[in-house]
Amino acid sequence: MSEADVIKKYHQSGPITVDSLKEDLTELGVTPGMVLLVHSSLSSLGFVSGGPVAVILALEEVLGPEGTLIMPTHSGDLTDPGQWENPPVPAEWHEIIRQTMPAYDPDLTPTRKMGKISETFRKHPGSLRSSHPHMSFSALGKQAEIITKDHDLDFALGENSPLARIYDLKGWILLLGVGQENNTSLHLAELRAEYSSKKDIQQWAPVFLDGVRQGISLRELEEHSEEFDLIGKAYQEAGGTLVTGKIGNAQTLLIPQKELIDFAVEWMTQNRK
Repeated sequence: MSEADVIKKYHQSGPITVDSLKEDLTELGVTPGMVLLVHSSLSSLGFVSGGPVAVILALEEVLGPEGTLIMPTHSGDLTDPGQWENPPVPAEWHEIIRQTMPAYDPDLTPTRKMGKISETFRKHPGSLRSSHPHMSFSALGKQAEIITKDHDLDFALGENSPLARIYDLKGWILLLGVGQENNTSLHLAELRAEYSSKKDIQQWAPVFLDGVRQGISLRELEEHSEEFDLIGKAYQEAGGTLVTGKIGNAQTLLIPQKELIDFAVEWMTQNRK
């Protein structure tokens, strides 16, 4: 949605501000000291005075100095060009791209399809970014170092990932204008669940090893995020803890990550064949 479309759609409600965002976040249940993983859509909020910066400032202020703010800062374009589909590139380009693609750099590499809020957040002067070339997360606050350090290259959303550290810290998930299909925490559940169709795949990425650029192979789990919305509905129907409300004009969900993941592990174990 373009900025002009946002203004036209939400002109009656007026601009969203840092103060109004803070009020909405507090009313929803975001509290000081919380460990909070945010997936977001800026355009769903309406017209925000200050754009993504205002959203980040509001989240920071509500969480306070004891809180921790985390966002996905994935860079899915640092992958094997032979696997690209949206759009694909000519086969004769593949090896040229593999040989010339710049290696992942936490400070320089931009996000891809993560939205303006996450892309802005990764450049926050106080944030730390994890080291995975495809599935990095950025974090700001008291637990930022614990969450972002030692991010394994294999199984990027598994036991040695920021998602698992958020789980250990009993963190929360904020789905701000997006649905469960965007909820990366459910990939941790995929790795923990046992089901017969579970399958590893190979991926590729350019990284720096001992200061030298290298293309390396990575092990990953074949993902099935097409079921995530169904899992979210099953969790809600089962009485799982889930707070619904609005931040600005965005439909929003606030969910305890551990409770949702534990439910999803059981659901996948029982329902995936």
